[in-house]
Amino acid sequence: MQVAALCMLLGLTPAALADDALVDALRRGGLVVLVRHAVTVPGLGDPPQFRLGDCATQRNLSEAGREQARALGRWFRDQGISVGEVRSSRWCRCLDTATLAFGDTHPVSPWPPLDSFFEAREREPAATAAALAGLAEPVAGNRIWVTHQVNITALSGVFPASGEMVVMRPARTADGGWRLELLGRLHPA
Repeated sequence: MQVAALCMLLGLTPAALADDALVDALRRGGLVVLVRHAVTVPGLGDPPQFRLGDCATQRNLSEAGREQARALGRWFRDQGISVGEVRSSRWCRCLDTATLAFGDTHPVSPWPPLDSFFEAREREPAATAAALAGLAEPVAGNRIWVTHQVNITALSGVFPASGEMVVMRPARTADGGWRLELLGRLHPA
């Protein structure tokens, strides 16, 4: 597939795909790819009647977001990038993004540390610590974590767009814990 066509499908800029070093690093594996859920219907946060597990009460993917998620999975396969695990926030828009992108080849595991704390900022330190603690479990290939802007910003310092991928390298801290080092971003157009 030509780069321009792939960019259009993924919603990525050609410059992002031209980053051969980042794609090569992903092919080698061992990285964490923080994916902000794909494009949703308009809105901010969730409606007042929000209930976890009931997609009818949540802000969900738009049709464009559903295609964006499918294109993400195709891009990983076309690039020969190994996926070791796929974890997702339990919000429907994240689960749908993960399932549409990777569900045909990898099980998607709902994981509470990736749940949004947009409406409960006091949960950020515990959620971020739990996500980082999850790095202690060995995984062959790359870890794909589909989550929300607030979670990605807390883990990386990056404010991602919908469907954007933030590529991180896990590293040990001096006290034996974990942190993530930013390697690069693949941007929507």
